[in-house]
Amino acid sequence: MGGNPLIGVLFHWLGGLSSASFYVPYRRIQAWSWEIFWLVGGVFSWLIAPWLFASIQTHDLLGVLARTPSSTWFWCWFWGAMWGFGGLTFGLTMRYLGLSLGMAVALGLTTVIGTMGPPIFHGTLGQLAETSSGQMTFFGIAITLAGILVVAAAGRRKEREMAGAAASQSVREFNLPKGLAIAVFSGIMSGCFAWGLDAGAPIRAATVAAGTDPLWQGLPVLCVVLLGGFTTNFAWCGWLILRNRSAGQIVGAVPSGEKPPLLRNYLLAALGGTLWYFQFFFYTMGESQMGKYGFSSWTLHMASIILFSTLWGFALKEWAGVRLGTRTLVWLGIGALLLSTVVIGVGNYLAA
Repeated sequence: MGGNPLIGVLFHWLGGLSSASFYVPYRRIQAWSWEIFWLVGGVFSWLIAPWLFASIQTHDLLGVLARTPSSTWFWCWFWGAMWGFGGLTFGLTMRYLGLSLGMAVALGLTTVIGTMGPPIFHGTLGQLAETSSGQMTFFGIAITLAGILVVAAAGRRKEREMAGAAASQSVREFNLPKGLAIAVFSGIMSGCFAWGLDAGAPIRAATVAAGTDPLWQGLPVLCVVLLGGFTTNFAWCGWLILRNRSAGQIVGAVPSGEKPPLLRNYLLAALGGTLWYFQFFFYTMGESQMGKYGFSSWTLHMASIILFSTLWGFALKEWAGVRLGTRTLVWLGIGALLLSTVVIGVGNYLAA
C-alpha cells in the first residue's frame, strides 16, 4: 500500500500547529480593518502559496490541470467556495470567542462533517467498520469528539468565571451568543473542504501519473479548492470594503489620522496567510501516508488544530484568572486529543 501512517500523524501535527498559529500575526496588525487584513492575508493563503509550492513540488502542474475534466474542476471549486463561507466566518469566530473556545466549537462540527461525509457518500463506511483497524480508527475519532467537548466545556466554564473586565482584556470583543452562532455556521461550512479534497481524486491520480512523488500529489488539488475559497472570501471582503469605505487603508489612508505601519502590516499578513496555507500543505503530505483510511486525516487535522490552538490560548493569557479546576479540565481535553491522534495513527498502521 505504501506510506507510513505514523509519519502521517506527524505531518498532521505540523499542519495543526500551522493552522493554530496563523491568527497570531494578524493580532499584531495595526490600523487595518478585519476585511483588509483578512483579504491581504488571503491572497497569500489562497493564491500565491498554493500555486507557488505546487509548481515547485509537482511535475507539469498546468498540464495536469488542463487535462482535468471540467466536472472535477467544478466540484473542487464548488466545495471550496462552500468552505469559503466557513473560512471567512472562522476569523469572526475567534474574534468573538477567542482562539480556544472558538476553534473547539467550530472544529467540532467540522470534524464530524468532514470525516464521516466521504465514506458515507462512497458507501464504504460499513465495510471499514467491520475490520479491527477500521474499528480502532473510528474509536480514535470518537476520542477526538470527546476531547473537543471537554475543551468546549472548559471554555464555557472560563466564560462564566471571567469578570467582564477580564474577558474584554483577553478577547476584546467577546460575545458568547453571537460567537456561538457564527461558530456553528462556520463549523458546518468548513467541513466542505474535505469534500473538495475528496472530489480531487482524479487530479491526484493524474499528478502521480505525471511523475510527481506521491507525497506531493495533493498540492494541485489545493490550487483548485482554494480558488473556490478565494472566490467567496473576495466577494465578502469586497462588500465589506465598499460598505465600510476602508479601501484606503491598503495604502495607509486611515480616517482617524493614525498612520499604519504598512510594510509591517503586509509582512504580518503574508506570514499569517502563509502559515494558514501550510496547514493544508502538511495535510496533503499526511493524507498521502494514511492509505485507505485517508478520510481519518480530517479528524487528525482538526484534533491537532484544537490541541495547538488551546496551547496558544494559554500563551496569550486567554485562560488567565480562571480556576484550577477549569484549567485541569482543559488539560484533560488536550490529553484526549493527543491520545486520539495516536489511536488513529495505530488504526491506520494496522491497515498498512
